[in-house]
Amino acid sequence: MDPDTVLRVAHEQAMKYPSVAVGHPFGPEYTVYKVRGKMFMMAYELRGTPSLNLKIDPLDGEVLRDAYAEITPGYHMNKLHWITVAGASTDAGVGKGAGASTTAGGTSDGVRLDAELLHDLVLESYCLVVAKLPRKDRPVDPVSFGGRDREE
Repeated sequence: MDPDTVLRVAHEQAMKYPSVAVGHPFGPEYTVYKVRGKMFMMAYELRGTPSLNLKIDPLDGEVLRDAYAEITPGYHMNKLHWITVAGASTDAGVGKGAGASTTAGGTSDGVRLDAELLHDLVLESYCLVVAKLPRKDRPVDPVSFGGRDREE
C-alpha cells in the first residue's frame, strides 16, 4: 500500500468513529485525530513520506514492527506505546517511516501492509484511548466496538 493510500484509508476509517475531532495543534503539517480531547492518531510527512502515528499495545507493537517494514517505533512519541505507519513505495528505501530497515533475518520480506490491517490498527488505537477515558465520557464500549469482542 503506498503512503498516500495509507493516510487516505486511515482518515476515512477514523472519521467513521463517534466523537472524533480533527485539528492541527502542532502546526498545519500535523493532522491530529482525537476522541474526547485525547489523541489516537496523527498524520504528517516524515522525510518526504506521508506517515501516521497510532497508539498500540506494547506487545502488539513489537510483533508488528518485526513483521512489517512499513511499521516502525512511533516518531517523536513513546516508542513503547506508539507506532509509525508509512506505506511501502516501489523505490528502494522509501516508505520505511522513521528510517528502520528490515531485520537481519529478513522477517519483513514479502509481508506487506494491507487495508484490513490498517483498519484494525486505527480501530485498536481509537479503542485503547477510549478505554482510558472515564466511563461516563466514553462514546463507545471499547471492548465490543467494531466487533472487537468477536476476535480470538
